[in-house]
Amino acid sequence: MKKTDVLVLGGLSGITAGLSCRRHYPDKSVTLVRKEGTVLIPCGIPYIFGTVGGPQNNVVPDGLLESNSIELIKGEAVAIDRDKKIATLKDTTQIEYDKLIFATGSLPVIPPIPGINKKNVFPVKKEFEYLGDVLNSMKTVEDVVIIGGGFIGVEFADECRKGRDINVTLVEALPHCLQMAMDDEYCTEAEGRLNEAGVKIMVNTMVKEIVGDDVVTGVKLADGTVLKADAVILGIGANPNTFLAEKAGLELGYKKAIKVDRYMQSYSDPNIFACGDCAEKFSFFNGRPVPIMLASIATAEARIAGANLFSPVHQNCGAISVFSTMINKRAFAVAGITERMAKQSEMSYVIGRHEASDTHPVGMPDSSIVKVKIVFAKSTGVILGGSISGGRSAGEMINVLSACIMHRMTANDMAQFQMGTHPALTPSPIAYPIVNAACKAVLEIHCH
Repeated sequence: MKKTDVLVLGGLSGITAGLSCRRHYPDKSVTLVRKEGTVLIPCGIPYIFGTVGGPQNNVVPDGLLESNSIELIKGEAVAIDRDKKIATLKDTTQIEYDKLIFATGSLPVIPPIPGINKKNVFPVKKEFEYLGDVLNSMKTVEDVVIIGGGFIGVEFADECRKGRDINVTLVEALPHCLQMAMDDEYCTEAEGRLNEAGVKIMVNTMVKEIVGDDVVTGVKLADGTVLKADAVILGIGANPNTFLAEKAGLELGYKKAIKVDRYMQSYSDPNIFACGDCAEKFSFFNGRPVPIMLASIATAEARIAGANLFSPVHQNCGAISVFSTMINKRAFAVAGITERMAKQSEMSYVIGRHEASDTHPVGMPDSSIVKVKIVFAKSTGVILGGSISGGRSAGEMINVLSACIMHRMTANDMAQFQMGTHPALTPSPIAYPIVNAACKAVLEIHCH
């Protein structure tokens, strides 16, 4: 029987957990078991169909494991004996462990729509060979319908048009694409960018049936309209992959994710930890469970889990929920609580806004207008969240806002922010949008 100090089950967050363990406990043996031959970068999957040109250009190299003395076993764990601390693989291999980390990720939601199992209906699976087959099938399609207007849906819609003269229709049940993540003005701007890219958007629209014989030929909507389709992409979201954890008797929580504490230790077994999409998330703001699945959160949790295996080192502060996306060369990003969320929670809040060029002067090459909107608590001035649209700088600017949220900075703190600037790299120090938005909020807070 094989023995290891630390056994990690899973892909991307499992790699990070293993590396974190190696960093904190260099003398421990670490073994990673995963079903997939090749690990994909999850956030890069839509870009396989346009920008990067194929799944082979969107992988995490295994050399990272080898160079850190982490053993890789390509196989599937099918049983965990928690009393004996033994994992059994599909090929009957048994591995005895001291500590176990579940990093088994998530699986795409496949809704119970009639006809959903027809050929050329594609859930977004994180599988190298599968996505290669989907990409090959896209070479001959003429009409693509994408069901779901969240991140996966809009990114696929944008990418599927690149290098292809095909019809792409995006169907969303809510009044806006990206409505679960962004405020209306940013949703509208994103939809405008999709329209400019040649994507047809249908909102407030439900899918009733996938039509065709063996192969899809169309998508029937609730009002009876049939959209022509020789390929359908399902971008409806994902559920935690916790079948093995449930089988092992681990306690599951919200959305059937593994219940973990702030150390990423499972509620059920002190020797079992979990991180990434398979682990339950709780909000940074109120501590309640939240259905957030982001690679940035997964890797943060993985670092915490790996560090805490043999001695508590780090605590998870909760999910702030920070993300960014690019739609037709325009970046959109959010951190924390949007104005829509603040209204729904009946919070008393103040908004600070500012627009500025992300270079100075405006005429510098590749200049973009950045729009920043920040939400502050009215009574305390503490930042709750922020939204940004603009050029590439939005991706790191939102990370600055996330740091401000994590450390509960106030509008007054942010108004005194000292930034490093350069004409080609940043907005002007006079017009720096985060600072100016905070200054405007300070006036609102003090006036009331």
